[in-house]
Amino acid sequence: MNISIEKKRTDCAALPKGWQREEVIRKTGLSAGKVDVYYYSPTGKKFRSKPELVRYLGDSVDLSCFDFQQGQINTMLLCKVKKARAQFDYRGVRSDASLVPPIRQTASIFKQPVTVYKTQESKVKTDLKHGTQEKPKQLFWEKRLEGLTACDSNGVIGTTSLPKYIKPLGPYISDATTIQSLATALHVSSQPITGQSGSKQTIMENPGVFLNPDQPLIAAVTITKDDLRRQEERVKRARLRLQEALVAA
Repeated sequence: MNISIEKKRTDCAALPKGWQREEVIRKTGLSAGKVDVYYYSPTGKKFRSKPELVRYLGDSVDLSCFDFQQGQINTMLLCKVKKARAQFDYRGVRSDASLVPPIRQTASIFKQPVTVYKTQESKVKTDLKHGTQEKPKQLFWEKRLEGLTACDSNGVIGTTSLPKYIKPLGPYISDATTIQSLATALHVSSQPITGQSGSKQTIMENPGVFLNPDQPLIAAVTITKDDLRRQEERVKRARLRLQEALVAA
């Protein structure tokens, strides 16, 4: 199959005098509209790619910013080259503020390595705390549960009341919110549940500073031996009632 082409040859101002640029435009076929670019030296030698030009011209012409397809100097490439060269001073020695002395900086013309000596060790890694760490808790997150009640297939489950020795502590904290806070701490927290250690006055005046988010929203609770003895008696009575009910059944 014959392919119709159109050739245009002009002088290339980006190359030395006598160099010409040729555009070959394909008119037919599957590649119709494609443009092939070639360059001709003053002696008539044909070049098909930029690497061929670089090998032929060598150091006589700087082709680092030369756009082979357009036949001109690419300003975008020129800016990148200037920026890269700005990292080196006039002697070819790298000027980098991040280098810490003592350092031996060698000029690039000698192609020798740079030796860096560390005078002090970094303390960043040693200061890190290893192991599992709990995520920080939001203050008064329990308020997001206000107005919600537990229920089953028969309807809403009856509410629970706080013992007399457990007092809510915090601004606008209801008994329901206190129970939710206490139940969550008992199931989630790995620390002893002691309540808020700060005084009621300081917590009410500035809860964002004196409130401990790791403890439930209750005043500090002290469990005595008498409390433990009474609780044991309650458990024994509950077991006896359960056994009597099982025997009767």
